[in-house]
Amino acid sequence: MLILSIIPTLLFYFFGWTWLAIPWVPVALLGTATAFISGFKNTQTYNRTWEARQVYGAIINNSRAFGIMIKDFIRSEDKVLEKKLHQQIIYRHFAWLTALRFQLREIKSWENIKTKSYNREYLQYYKVPEWESNLEEGLKNFLNESEGQYILSTKNRAAQIVTLQSSQLKKLNEEGKISDYNYVALENQLKELYDQQGKCERIKNFPYPRQFSSINLYFTNLFCILLPFGFLGEFSKTIEKFGENIIWLTIPFSMILGWVFLVLEQIGESTENPFEGNANDVPITQISRNIEIDLREMLGEKDLPPVLTAENNILM
Repeated sequence: MLILSIIPTLLFYFFGWTWLAIPWVPVALLGTATAFISGFKNTQTYNRTWEARQVYGAIINNSRAFGIMIKDFIRSEDKVLEKKLHQQIIYRHFAWLTALRFQLREIKSWENIKTKSYNREYLQYYKVPEWESNLEEGLKNFLNESEGQYILSTKNRAAQIVTLQSSQLKKLNEEGKISDYNYVALENQLKELYDQQGKCERIKNFPYPRQFSSINLYFTNLFCILLPFGFLGEFSKTIEKFGENIIWLTIPFSMILGWVFLVLEQIGESTENPFEGNANDVPITQISRNIEIDLREMLGEKDLPPVLTAENNILM
């Protein structure tokens, strides 16, 4: 905006190119349209991010409920076996959380995290855990070798982990370790987890419509280009009253107003994809760790993983 406003101001002041001054009315009309489309975009992209956070809030609640049900509904006369079953199923749930967050942090072609230079530069201030490690290592702590190999061979790994959960619950029901009523309740919890996973996948796999994103970018850029010419037109009307130097106010006013619209555009862009690995993402890694800590405490474990903390005020 500094360059865009300096060039026409210099040409107007020193070279007498007074024809560069255009009426303010068309610039104002374009600015009004730009404000409307920017407001619409920012509202919709914020809704995408807020919905993603609500979905993960539901995952927190469903996970806690699932942990309580597993602990209280699965019973066996062999207490050692009972405890082992509780741990196996809850650890498999940790595997589901792990597989889901790895799937959500895969980069899509329409996402901005790696295509925009300023996003790539900002990555120096934080790390995305899913990019620093691999899923195989993440699953090793929660699945046995045969289950781990099977899950890694599938396409939708998180979905197949829930399938394994359902298969084991069915087997335990047939063995009499889960009553029929409790079995139905547990299956309903798995259905809820499937629902939440599907909502995450919808947000991840369906981008903010390109037509709305593109038209907002075009309007914003066009408005910012015309802005200095409109200010020249307005300030040139007051030369007789305030003197020729009033023209130089074109530069700061253009910079301030243009900055507002450009920032609105960038804010909308940064909230379009709440799972892409951006600094403004929903902190799914930290949420998954908190769930793991809660459920491990339900199992009576004392050796708990540390709570994830923010790096440079950024929580992933």
